[in-house]
Amino acid sequence: MAGMRFQYDESGSTFFYFLTSFLGLVLLPCTFYFWPDGTKEEERDNCEVFQRKQARLKKPEKWKGLRKTTQRILIIIGWALMAILVYKLQQFDYEYANFDPYDILGVSMSSSLADIKKAYRKQSLIYHPDKPTGDERKFMRLNKAYRALTDEDAKRNFDRYGNPDGPGAMHFGIALPSWIVEKENSLWVLGLYGLVFMIALPTVVAIWWYRSSKFSNDQVLLDTTQLYYYFFHKTPHMVFKRALMVLAASLEFEKGHNPEIVERPTDNIELPQLIKQLPNLGEKNKERPLCFAYSMKARSLLHAHLSRMRLPADTLDQDRLYIVKCCPILIQEMVTCVAQLIMLAHAGRISRLPSLDTIEACMKLSPHIVQALWDSKNPLLQLPHVTEDSLRHFVSKRRPVKTIEQLIALPATERRHVLRSLSEEEFNEVMIVCRRMPKIEMEVNYEVVDDDDSGVFTAGAIVTVTVNLRRHTMGEVYEHSLQEGELTKVEGGQEKEEEPAATTVAKKSGWKPKTQPKKGGKSKAKAQPQKKKQQQQQQQQQQQQHSNKKEEEGQEKSKKHKIAGGSQQVERVEAVVDEKGEQVTDDDESASHSDESQAEEADTESHKDEKASALDDDAEWERFQKGLTKREKALEGKSKMSHTVHCPFFPEDKQEYWWTYVCDRKKHMLVTAPYQITNLVDQEEVQLKFTAPPRPGIYSYQVCLRSDSYLGLDQTQDIKLDVKEAREIPTEHPQWETSSDEEEEDENEVARDEGDDSEYTTDDEVTDDSGEE
Repeated sequence: MAGMRFQYDESGSTFFYFLTSFLGLVLLPCTFYFWPDGTKEEERDNCEVFQRKQARLKKPEKWKGLRKTTQRILIIIGWALMAILVYKLQQFDYEYANFDPYDILGVSMSSSLADIKKAYRKQSLIYHPDKPTGDERKFMRLNKAYRALTDEDAKRNFDRYGNPDGPGAMHFGIALPSWIVEKENSLWVLGLYGLVFMIALPTVVAIWWYRSSKFSNDQVLLDTTQLYYYFFHKTPHMVFKRALMVLAASLEFEKGHNPEIVERPTDNIELPQLIKQLPNLGEKNKERPLCFAYSMKARSLLHAHLSRMRLPADTLDQDRLYIVKCCPILIQEMVTCVAQLIMLAHAGRISRLPSLDTIEACMKLSPHIVQALWDSKNPLLQLPHVTEDSLRHFVSKRRPVKTIEQLIALPATERRHVLRSLSEEEFNEVMIVCRRMPKIEMEVNYEVVDDDDSGVFTAGAIVTVTVNLRRHTMGEVYEHSLQEGELTKVEGGQEKEEEPAATTVAKKSGWKPKTQPKKGGKSKAKAQPQKKKQQQQQQQQQQQQHSNKKEEEGQEKSKKHKIAGGSQQVERVEAVVDEKGEQVTDDDESASHSDESQAEEADTESHKDEKASALDDDAEWERFQKGLTKREKALEGKSKMSHTVHCPFFPEDKQEYWWTYVCDRKKHMLVTAPYQITNLVDQEEVQLKFTAPPRPGIYSYQVCLRSDSYLGLDQTQDIKLDVKEAREIPTEHPQWETSSDEEEEDENEVARDEGDDSEYTTDDEVTDDSGEE
């Protein structure tokens, strides 16, 4: 294009714009990703195990502190360079957009020519390139400003175009240095391009693909997943210890598959000693890879972890921490594998059906490993300072305490009596942990979605089970029993019995516990029916009064209707009176009254139908909106943040997750695949779908909720399905029927179309034309 010039700009503003954009694209994600974020401090107990965990988490790993410091320094340098470039760009923009010759020369707009020349001479002695204080760039601007005020042509151009040189050509700068296109450097540039795009980039992509192809979406080795499939198909009914052996055989614990595994010479001495201390380890098992060295080491360390044994801090304990840290992800993969095998067995793809006990044994592994307890241990051992010796105080004939919820529901005096072996400080720490324990309120609804009768379950229908979970803490639910005792003093020195802790559950969370009436007084259960009877009597009286008013109004209307009636009705009445000699007005009034009452009833029924249809439309609209929100949540993805778990024996901070599923206890069969809930902060809704049985009858199922972090918090709720016969497929429908008139019109249209001349030539027309010729 004429008037345009392209040149490489290695020192102008274009190059600075390029560098600023490039630095911004690199610094922003690096700052958010590499800058270490501070963890918020929470209330912690002071037990010895938790103090060791906190000290271990705060202690930086090898080279980790130096790496973080290096990252911080590089990020700070990058942002400092970014600030310098932005400052330079501001200077370039100011100089380009604000060319004022009077400001450059330091004179006013009313200055004479002599004053302008004097100012020019004075500044040229300072900024001339030959002077020690010279500045070539400023001298050029000074010279340009002097010409704009003294030369007539330059002054005219400045007044018209804002530039003493007149309208210049459009200038485009390429933000790259000019040595890239020089002939002498062409070989080096081509070599650099080939090295980056033909060698380095394919190598990086190949390495990334080689590493990522070994793992699943949950970062579990595909070889480990195949191992799980093999053992669960081989052993459909698997107990807790067998599932623990399979978990220890995961290839994440083998050095050939995981370079983070450390094999020490001290293992040959310390591991045999540890194996001798562990009963029922199964070291004589000859199954491969259960008998391999890495599997034996991982199994022994998991057994020691569940037994809460002290291990050498610098060797075996470090290996234990790494193995335990990997277990939650591997257990979730085990649950997924068993669920998929069950679905394949139902579909007839495999012959062996894994039982419900197998998948529940895998689920039990997670909370037991997180809390470092065997399946035979008391859940109260999750609390700090509670040991095997102190458990004997929890057992009493009057009120045995077996779970944490039972402990926190006790009155204050009995709770302190149960924990009498603890000091006051230790008792307070136990209560702090109890207050943070989750209390889940589970509400289950089941229906057939997208059906006219959602409450009717037919054979083969898709049943949708909606599980609404609402999370509270035990401190919120049992706040009353925690703050006060069972007895509080009232005026006059008398004592008043407080409401049990269950009433606070009803107030806080919506539960409605059953309360027994006090002896010697009237029970609420007896008083409620009397109130109901009185209310029913009052309602009946009101209805009778209302009906009487309606009858009177109806009679008045009927009389008016007769008076205002046509002459035909009068003639009919007179004829009847003359023939029979009797008055039939009463019969007519009653008949008209009955007609009007029927009309009124029809109107009320129509109004009710309209209201019901409106309510149905609102309900359908709410369902539609809920479906949209669920789809949006599914597109956004599940969050992995919920609540921090109290787990002093787990090496890292763990989030609170849950499993929910539907099962059949009678048949020991899993009905729906377990759904893992990872974002239960306050409230969450989950939908589980399964196919109703093919035969009619009454079927019982259980909706289960399991924690992957705590023991003794699992819940179940029974549901019953009354399955009916499947509906017949409709063969006729009013919309499918067509009247005879419509059929005749269609036939006439077809005949008319056939009679019209076609735009295409037929064979007969061709033969006729040839014959004529």
